[in-house]
Amino acid sequence: HNSTVYCIVSSSSRMMKNRCPCWCFLFLACCFGNNIAVHAKPPSSMRDDLWGILQKNPSKDPKLQEKFGRKLQAYVDAGDDDIDDTLVAIGKSVFGIDVAPVTPENLSPSTATSEPPVIMSFEYMTEFIYEVFLVYGCTKEQAAQCADVLIESDKRGINSHGLGRLKPIYCDRMDQGILWANKPMTIIKETETTALVDGNLGLGLYIGPYCMELAIQKAKKYGVGFVACQQSTHYGIAGYYATMASEQGCIGLSGTNARPSIAPTFGVEPMLGTNPLCFGIPSDEEFPFVIDCATSVNQRGKIERYGREGLPTPRGCVIDLDGIERTDTDGILKDMVLGKCALTPLGGAGDSMGGYKGYGWATTVELLCTAFQSGPFGEDVCGIDRETGQPKPMPLGHFFLAIDIEAVCGDRKKFEQNTGNLLRALRASTKSPKGPGRIWTAGEKEQDA
Repeated sequence: HNSTVYCIVSSSSRMMKNRCPCWCFLFLACCFGNNIAVHAKPPSSMRDDLWGILQKNPSKDPKLQEKFGRKLQAYVDAGDDDIDDTLVAIGKSVFGIDVAPVTPENLSPSTATSEPPVIMSFEYMTEFIYEVFLVYGCTKEQAAQCADVLIESDKRGINSHGLGRLKPIYCDRMDQGILWANKPMTIIKETETTALVDGNLGLGLYIGPYCMELAIQKAKKYGVGFVACQQSTHYGIAGYYATMASEQGCIGLSGTNARPSIAPTFGVEPMLGTNPLCFGIPSDEEFPFVIDCATSVNQRGKIERYGREGLPTPRGCVIDLDGIERTDTDGILKDMVLGKCALTPLGGAGDSMGGYKGYGWATTVELLCTAFQSGPFGEDVCGIDRETGQPKPMPLGHFFLAIDIEAVCGDRKKFEQNTGNLLRALRASTKSPKGPGRIWTAGEKEQDA
């Protein structure tokens, strides 16, 4: 935000408890000099307070509504990058509370700045992430692996899964006691070509690489390696694992389940996660073919963006309990919190545009992440105890497949040339006169980034 950073200080945060007293401030100070505004309470705590007020049904209590309004304004003023737009939408559409976020125009002269943003090297940010995971109890090897997975996302231009998730997805959840920094992995069952691994609710950022490397080792020895994982946690971008395989002359496949948000075709209840499915195939170009995408039409973050821009949600992305394909963005954001809306699978609601295909793929991923593992799904991985409102562990499942190219066709270079020929032909095909004048293949934009 124009070089102004809001540094969050919490007495309950491990990073401020004598274990890492300077790294966070040093990182921010080196980036932004004196442009730091300090708030006594972190937005994550404010967010929890706001959800706690909503659970008390403030619509029937004017005092609670007033309290909600005050806290909501303070939450927005804190200026965190991870503001929950759903709370803002509820405040506006349900209680008529219209809060104004802090902007460069209404900042005080002492904090406003017109200086250009500071560019930090990936090496510096990687070191910062590494140090944070060390503080939380990871071994040096685990911390380095976790940092590599997160920063790789930023390097590929996938900002949604990189450094920005360090605090809300990993640090906050470790603070909440619903995942752990240093848990041993257990191999439950193993053959020459397969394995079932238990992550014991450790960090998926080091569990995932371990499992894919195990699959690759098996593939290199026996042609194919498949590893299923249970009791893991968020493992970053699936493309990281497919690329691990492609870099070693294998075709890679990986997927993971997630908290429920997709309704089945002709259904309205959130049952399946956005469940990404990722393939990685090596080519003779500088980058492999890597397709890594969710199995839903849209994600909540994009709908929140529609709300900020005052735009309707495209028809077919969201369905409510009455079976109506909703477009009223503010209403959608409210009803998603209340469990009255669900995302639709790729292809949209119903079957007219092939929604059953996305539903089928989302289900396939869910099955491969739960059937081998006897793992939980749906409400059991929602991350919240519905009775108490308290966070609870989200034991996720993953799967990893590696196929050694040499074992199948005996000529890796020829395979890669064949792959490259097809990809180049696709990019050289006739462009739409209404398009950008360029055709991409999967993995190319990440290479450009």
